[in-house]
Amino acid sequence: MRFARIVASAALSGAAVLATAAVPAQAAPQADRGPVRALCSTSSADFTVRNVSRPVDHQLLTVTNTGSEPCTLIKAPLLGFDDDTYVGARAIEESAPQSVVTLEPGRSAYAGIRLSAADGSGENGRDVRTLHVFLDSGDGSEGGPDSIALPKGTWIDDSAAVTYWQSNAADALVW
Repeated sequence: MRFARIVASAALSGAAVLATAAVPAQAAPQADRGPVRALCSTSSADFTVRNVSRPVDHQLLTVTNTGSEPCTLIKAPLLGFDDDTYVGARAIEESAPQSVVTLEPGRSAYAGIRLSAADGSGENGRDVRTLHVFLDSGDGSEGGPDSIALPKGTWIDDSAAVTYWQSNAADALVW
């Protein structure tokens, strides 16, 4: 008898689920997400790059919003070195933050640049002197590049990579 009640209860529960699934869903009301922020542009940003002691073979790229309005950074910076006509550092997808980074005027965000394989396994190593930074618009680069002189002795190989933009420097250097 107890087994029959459990089976009957399960059958009724299953029927309720099927009946609920058959009812057309209504669109949920859109939450007010506040004003849409403009994407940051290289024309209203100041970039710096510096060596760090840890992790080995890394640099820290800093962007500061020099504009008068808040702006949003998405994904990772697009980087080229010296005369590269292509993006010379892949984005580290695992470094994607939970949300995009919004910069108020005067505030900064960070990206870690892995220059080379720490174990020496990277190929095509070379000294570089200039970093070209493009900001990602989601459909490619936003505006022209900003060119920065790299610290003397910067050496890269084919394993060069960059993190997504982070709100603090420590998070940018985890990868």
